[in-house]
Amino acid sequence: MMNAQEYFANQEPAALMVLCCICGTAIPANPSNMCVNCIRSQVDITEGIPKQLTVQWCRGCNRYLQPPAHWVPAELESRELLTLCIKRIKGLNKVKLVDAGFVWTEPHSRRIKVKLTVQNEVFNGTILQQIFIVEFVVQTQMCDKCTRREAKDTWSAVAQVRQKVDHKRTFFYLEQLILKHNAHSQAVGVKSRPDGLDFFFANKSHCLKFIEFLQNVVALRTKSSEQLISQDDNNNTYNYKFTFSVEIVPLCRDDVLCLPMKTGAALGNIGPVVVVYKVSNLIHVIDPFTLNVQELSSHRYYNDPFRALASAKQLIRYTILDVIPVGPTRGKFILADVQLARDSDFGMNDTIFTTRTHLGNIFQPGDNALGYDLSTANFNEADLAALKGRGLPDVLLLRKVYPERKRKERKRHWRLRKLTVEEDDGPVRRMDVEREAHDYETFLEEIEEDKDMRSKINLYREPDAEQIMQRNKEEKAAQSMLDEGADDGDDDDEGDVGLEELLDDVDINQDEYDEDD
Repeated sequence: MMNAQEYFANQEPAALMVLCCICGTAIPANPSNMCVNCIRSQVDITEGIPKQLTVQWCRGCNRYLQPPAHWVPAELESRELLTLCIKRIKGLNKVKLVDAGFVWTEPHSRRIKVKLTVQNEVFNGTILQQIFIVEFVVQTQMCDKCTRREAKDTWSAVAQVRQKVDHKRTFFYLEQLILKHNAHSQAVGVKSRPDGLDFFFANKSHCLKFIEFLQNVVALRTKSSEQLISQDDNNNTYNYKFTFSVEIVPLCRDDVLCLPMKTGAALGNIGPVVVVYKVSNLIHVIDPFTLNVQELSSHRYYNDPFRALASAKQLIRYTILDVIPVGPTRGKFILADVQLARDSDFGMNDTIFTTRTHLGNIFQPGDNALGYDLSTANFNEADLAALKGRGLPDVLLLRKVYPERKRKERKRHWRLRKLTVEEDDGPVRRMDVEREAHDYETFLEEIEEDKDMRSKINLYREPDAEQIMQRNKEEKAAQSMLDEGADDGDDDDEGDVGLEELLDDVDINQDEYDEDD
């Protein structure tokens, strides 16, 4: 049998019970000698924490104000909105936040309720936990961007970008560069003009930053003017509106130039007949007969301006009959003698041209090419003064043409983004719309053919890009079966945009969330 000593040794010691000093309830001993209900009645650890606050919401862009001037996009009962609300509550640094969550309210009630669970130490080490609700009253307030958008005359600086050419391919390319680098993030509006675009800014510094970006990607010159809007003689303050005229050099890719004598001498006696093969903040030209390459700056161009002899709209189609490399090479260019005939002459006459080209690396007998027929072209005598009586070549080749089966209307597995542009107030002519659509299609074809151009802009994949690519390959394979004897093994992969070059499109309007500097 277990004796009494062993019995009491095996028993757990009973908890020491004391009476609550306020209500007299028996409770386990604690440093405060009070029950939980009495501690809560005597001590409020949420004292000093506001229970009702206001939060500002912009109905135009669905963003909430995070003081002093930052606007945060957030949906109802989202993690972002909960973080913003907690940051608005003062005094939480005095307690330990254990849990936080939303209490459901009607969406139209303009009330947001946040339930908080906090802990704090009271009465010599006693930890008290308390749950309480903070109510936020939603007040509507327009953010700065929405205010400027609604008040259309609040701009203080405008950049008027213009180029005096008969196409818009330069602006299509410039639009993609602007979108890739988000250079228009500070613009309050973009408006289309017949010969360019107007970019409006709230601050002069934002406009100057945008013009600096343009100077890094295209060759241009700028002029500025200012107009006094109002003045306060008492405070000696003045309000101006600034206008910046940005004129892009009217020279584009594939243009044929006859350089003036001074310009040619400054560029190492190149030419005078040269071809523009690349456009950036400099105009890159090449002599198609010697492969001499030079760069023409906007400053040098406007010191002695001239116009192009021929532009891309005057290109006609030729068929290559023979290609004979003649030796010199420079990078991707190879000098070659080419025999060719106009496609329009087939069945009419036997006229064959012989010319020299810098594109000997891409042409093979039987290929189609685009070039300028200078033998029948008419030019002003002043434009040809640098030739000093020498004649022009009969033909200048500019690019290769892909087979017709690849140039038919087909759905592309990629697409480009576009700027949100306000159209001009003037009448819209059908001819202008068709011309712009043709220029845009030409620009898309240039992207497909030029991998270097694709590397400088962002291309986005369509949702069903893989299916579209597979369908196009099947169509090309079926067409190849029909084209008996067609040698197109080298052309199948040319002009194709791979999936690895495409970006996944995210449906977020980034412009709405960028803040002013």
